[in-house]
Amino acid sequence: MSRTAANTPVTFRCAIYTRKSTEDGLEQEFNSLDAQREAGEAYIASQKSEGWVCLPDHYDDGGFSGGNMDRPALQRLLADIEAGKIDCIVVYKVDRLSRSLIDFSKIMEVLERHKVSFVSVTQQFNTSTSMGRLMLNVLLSFAQFEREMISERTRDKIAATRRKGKWTGGMPLLGYDVDTRGGRLLVNEEEAARVREIFELYLDRQSLITTAAELERRGWTTKRWVTKKGREMGGKPFGKNNLFKMLTNRIYLGKITYKDEVHEGEHPAIVDEEIFERVQRMLKRNGRTGGAHVKNRHGALLKGLVRCVTCDCAMAPAHTVKNGTKVYRYYCCTNAQKRGWHVCPTPSVPAPELERFVVEQIKVIGKDTDLLAETLAESRRQREEAIGKLEVEKRALERELQRHNNELRKLAGKDGLATDRMADIQDRIRTAEQRATQVREQIIALSRELVDAREVGEACALFDPVWETLSAREQARILHLLIERVDYDGPNGKVAITFHPTGIKTLADELNQQEVTA
Repeated sequence: MSRTAANTPVTFRCAIYTRKSTEDGLEQEFNSLDAQREAGEAYIASQKSEGWVCLPDHYDDGGFSGGNMDRPALQRLLADIEAGKIDCIVVYKVDRLSRSLIDFSKIMEVLERHKVSFVSVTQQFNTSTSMGRLMLNVLLSFAQFEREMISERTRDKIAATRRKGKWTGGMPLLGYDVDTRGGRLLVNEEEAARVREIFELYLDRQSLITTAAELERRGWTTKRWVTKKGREMGGKPFGKNNLFKMLTNRIYLGKITYKDEVHEGEHPAIVDEEIFERVQRMLKRNGRTGGAHVKNRHGALLKGLVRCVTCDCAMAPAHTVKNGTKVYRYYCCTNAQKRGWHVCPTPSVPAPELERFVVEQIKVIGKDTDLLAETLAESRRQREEAIGKLEVEKRALERELQRHNNELRKLAGKDGLATDRMADIQDRIRTAEQRATQVREQIIALSRELVDAREVGEACALFDPVWETLSAREQARILHLLIERVDYDGPNGKVAITFHPTGIKTLADELNQQEVTA
């Protein structure tokens, strides 16, 4: 250490750096960072005769890994070294500064460039000598080895736990609550009903964007939960990305995934597997950003509706061009397209013939009284099922409002943080009340929406002349409003049409409107 001519030691400015990998215990009055700093201050005080002084600035990184340099206090420390404000760095142990040899070499380059010393309170060495630097590198090698071993053990533990079907933590999911004892997911019945409705909504809307818009209209958000520290998390509106993530999460099937592995979970499923797989097929067909509004270049009226019964997969529109002008359209089995035509007994069906058959069946509804009665009965059953789902949601909203009002009464008269909490609860009450009003209106509308046989019969009778006046795009839109799917059984020569729950009423309204505007 340099001294003045009068043999008086110069002031040696020391900065204490502390770090802890996790945030556990940092809320305590005296935590690990305080203990590290206290040890550093005691060491600097022991060197007071050498002119050592402790700088008042705190360089504390609580909850940051030593495996990288993305730490705010460390970056501030290096900036102050560059500015010439520090002569020595004091740490409790070497691995507090870094657990990576590469990162530590970068830090040492900065120290050497600015002639800054480095001291570890519990590991005595001098970085100004070659032996000191060797010892430092040995210590760092063990620190990095320890970090990598901890990471490997953690990954192995997570893998073993998930293979046993246990919940290993993370953000809670809508539809489940985390057991307070840990390691398990418990079904939240109200949220589970909402999750099932979201899956059904996507199958009905066939688009992530329109489904998310409907969820926003209803005031439905992602899972809300409170951390151990009392912070409220989640409750965000659904968008394309988080909705896609939810719809593809196999946890809802009672499964646990680890990388590409799928294992039976300890928690129960809340979504029917057949519904889940239908959603996956639709997502795959539409693409992550696609959906009901994908362009239809060659006017395939049944695009997205036709399924191959034999292979249990979608049939996609395709075409060939002969003589440079003549276009031949087909619906092709996607399984045959991927694996070869030999895997499917009927890999394709002429599109015009299938479309013509489906349209003719719709026309027949208004002419066949027995079929009309059967269709109306099914329409009524589906409408009653829709009312039942709305009734379930209404009761859930009533319970939610009751909980919020009870919490407001408990918080009444309190101040401070309670005021913010009360404002948040009042916002939730407003959202829930708005949705409850919408649900009641939908129930009333569905209850009053009696489909009249004469009205539907007349509308279907109008289908023939009106249909021919529509453009291909309008025809496709009406078919998608009316039909949920068309199952093509090639070997048996059968076609089955499944209508949407409110398809008949929609058809009547659409065609009557066409007649009025015409």
